[in-house]
Order: sequence, then structure tokens, then C-alpha cells
Amino acid sequence: MGGVVVDTGAGGVKAPDGGWGWAVLAGCFVITGFSYAFPKAVSVFYKELIREFGVGYSDTAWISSILLAMLYGTGPLCSVLVNCFGCRPVMMVGGLFASLGMILASFSTSIIHIFLSTGVITGLGLALNFQPSLIMLNRYFSEKRPLANGLSAAGSPVALCCLSPLGQVLQYHYGWRGGFLILGGLLLNCCVCAALMRPLVAPKMLKATDSEQDSKEGTEGAEKKPKSKLLDFSVFRDCGFLIYTLAASIMVLGLFVPPVFFVSYAKELGNEDTKSALLLTILGFVDIFARPTCGVIAGLKWVRPRCVYLFSFAMIFNGITDLIGSQAKDYASLVVFCIFFGLSYGMVGALQFEVLMAIVGTERFSSAIGLVLLLEAIAVLVGPPGAGRLLDATKNYMYVFLLAGSEVVLSAVVLATCNFLFIRKKSSTPADKLEKITVTDDTKTEVCSKSAEMNDDEEKGAREKQEKETLKAVIKELKEVTDKEKIEVRPESVTVDSQEVERFLKEPQEKDDMGTSPETSL
Repeated sequence: MGGVVVDTGAGGVKAPDGGWGWAVLAGCFVITGFSYAFPKAVSVFYKELIREFGVGYSDTAWISSILLAMLYGTGPLCSVLVNCFGCRPVMMVGGLFASLGMILASFSTSIIHIFLSTGVITGLGLALNFQPSLIMLNRYFSEKRPLANGLSAAGSPVALCCLSPLGQVLQYHYGWRGGFLILGGLLLNCCVCAALMRPLVAPKMLKATDSEQDSKEGTEGAEKKPKSKLLDFSVFRDCGFLIYTLAASIMVLGLFVPPVFFVSYAKELGNEDTKSALLLTILGFVDIFARPTCGVIAGLKWVRPRCVYLFSFAMIFNGITDLIGSQAKDYASLVVFCIFFGLSYGMVGALQFEVLMAIVGTERFSSAIGLVLLLEAIAVLVGPPGAGRLLDATKNYMYVFLLAGSEVVLSAVVLATCNFLFIRKKSSTPADKLEKITVTDDTKTEVCSKSAEMNDDEEKGAREKQEKETLKAVIKELKEVTDKEKIEVRPESVTVDSQEVERFLKEPQEKDDMGTSPETSL
């Protein structure tokens, strides 16, 4: 766990680590921004929704919770759809659903309507964009994957810096209904990002390849196709995957709680709406620089094999920030709280999927992320609404932040401790068959892969076996002829070149086709 997996993309295509991958990264940047910023950005409308429908904090908290639950809970569905239809078509449909949900929400007459439209429909649309974008990013990047993940994750704070003030402006000029309608139109940009997700295609084979080889490859492909799985449950046999899933589920209970309640807490202390919304902008601004920086650090030679412990540190940092920030009593202390929370939150965001990619690799990542997000969805449904009920019962935000911080710290302890106790020896064994090693001789040093060495040995053994069988067949043929001619031939004295043997075996067959017997040809 935490080791580097050198991956090939779909269909055995090596990750290009650049080229069109930068366009894919740009699309992932926007998709990640919409997916994670929307549940936080809609919180600026909570006061208006409470006044409009006469509900409590716990009721409005369900909007963000359902959005995140759909984003996470539909993971297996997204995995199946991607494996069936590919990333680009799924993301196109997802962009339409995301926009439709916000447009329908602008006509809501009850809080239940908003749950169904904004929560379910928009949440499903964002999920159909978010997960396929991560899959495509993982296919296009391998060596530069930590940096790519950090840059992609930076889309969340950038979008939050823009969407939170935009939501305040839209609410002031057009009300919450007009704001939802305009945000729905903005989400149509997800379809533009989907168009960038060009599938990886293997290089064209040389035209010299004969038709026999092509037909053989086609037969093998047809045989393999029924064996492909829409959802690979074998990841549950990976101890590292189980530990990661357990820790991430606990983390999600408290990770998303503080951003949901920052604005409401600031308003409760008597600050203006615009000034309160500025807290999310500050958080996002710090987050913008934290994620790429953490991605660069995670990609360092000595850090990448131990990125799981860096991830644990990020979670402990985030949890302790919540515990200390719970004592904030004025706007200045809330600003400091947001700065440190943004730093730690950015570190967690940059590392959470990088660690998962390192555990399972490219081939199983599409299934693994779907299953992880499904399990985390349960925690998402409990986290913010549970914090909202605690707030309704105590009327004190301090307990909300204390609970969130305790949950995140617990997840860090579980991840680091279990990783150290159960799979700390994994670093001494290869994480993947493609792990690189160095072979040195008297004249030169060359880099090769273990998988290539294994393939060479297998080919050599098969070639020697085939030559032995061919030699036996030749000796048998010679014995039959010499028995008639009464010539003694000793097998140990026969030396046959493989090319001559092959030509010898072909000649009788060709003469047989012409009507001449093998005995006559000999």
C-alpha cells in the first residue's frame, strides 16, 4: 500500500504522461471543481431556504449530504456504465443531468422537491462526470500521476472561490430561484469537458503483419471478451484496499462538515452575508496552492512509496485544525481557522485518490473507485445531517467542529496503524510485475523490467521444447527411411539446425500437395 504502480492504459497502452493528457487534465480540473464545490456553494442559499420553507439547519444540510451521497453512492453504477460505454458518452449524459437538476430546483415549491432535483438528479449528473474523469486521468498519467492528481484536485478550491461569491451575487439580484437557474446553465460546461476525454488508442500495427496473425489476435480477443467483468470484486482480497476503504469511510463522516457550516456560523456571530461567504473564498484560495504543492511532494522519489503516511499526516492535520478551530469566537479567529483548514483539506484532496490508484493500479481502478465511493456514501449520508441535528439540539457550533475533528483524527490513526502493522513489509517485495530493476555487468548497465525477463525465460523454454519435439519427429522420419535402406542412425550423432528442420518438414508437405509421397522426396 502506498507503493508506486507503473501502469499501462486501457488495452495495454502505455500512459503517455503528457500530450493530449494535458487537455484531459484541464477537463478533470473543471469537473472536480463542479463536483466538490457545488455541495459547499449551495450552502450560501441555506438561510433563504430556511426562511422560504420554514425548515431547520438539519433539513437544509440534507441538500449537500444528498449531493455528496449521489456523488459517492452511484460509484458502482458509474463503473458499470464506463466499462460498457466508455468515459466520454457517460460524461455527456451526466452533464445534461447535472444541469437539468438545478433548473428543475428553481421551480421547487417544497424542500422535498429540492432534495429530489438538486440532491438526486444533479448529484447523479456530477457523479457520472466525476468518476469517469478520474479514470481517464489515471489512464493518461503514470510517472506524473501525483502531480496530475494535485492539479486536478485544485479545481475544487478554484471553483469554490468563484461559485461562493457568485452565489451571493445571484441570490442578491435574482433570489435563490434565479441563482439555481443560472447555476444550472453553468453546469452545461460539463458536456464540453466530456468532449475532451478522448480514449487512448494503441499504435497501429505494421502493414507487414500477415493475415494469419491478425485472425489469431481476433480469435484471442473474442475468447477474452466474455471474461471481462463489469465490476471487479477481487479488490476486496487486497488488504491495503480494505484498510483504505475503512479509513476513508470514517474520514468522510467529518471531512465535509466544517465547510457546510462555516458560513452559517459566521452569520450567527453577527457578520454580514457577503463577509461570511468570504470565508469559503479564503478557504478555497489556500486550497488552490495546497493541492498542487502536495502533489509535487507526493511525487518525490522518497515520498511516493510512503504516500500513505503522508495521507495519514494530512488527515491528522485536518482533524486537529477542526478541534482547535472549534474555539473560534470572532471573525479573525474564523479566518485563521479557514486558512489552516484549507491547507489540510487541500492535502487530503490531493492524496486521497492518488493513494487508491497506487494500491490497485489502472486495470482495477474503475471498479475500485466505484466500490470505495459506494461505501463512503453511507458515511456522507450520516455526517452533515448528524452534525445538523447536533446543532439543533445544542445550539452551539463548537460541538459540531469537535465531532468532525475527532472523526477525521480517528481515520488517520486507523490508516497509519493498520498499514504499519499489516502491510509494512510490502515495500520489500515488488508492488507490481513492472517494477523496474537495474542489471549490471562488466561493460554496461541497463534497465529492464522483471516482467520482460520472465517473458524471455518463458519464450526461451518454449522454443527449446519445440526444437526438441521437432528433432524427435525428424529422427523418427529418418529411422523409417533408414530401416528400409538398412542404414544405422544414432540419435546422439544427429545435429539439425532449426531452420533446416523447418524447411525439411515443409518440403514433404508441399510435395504431398502435388501428389508425391514423402518417401519419394527423401
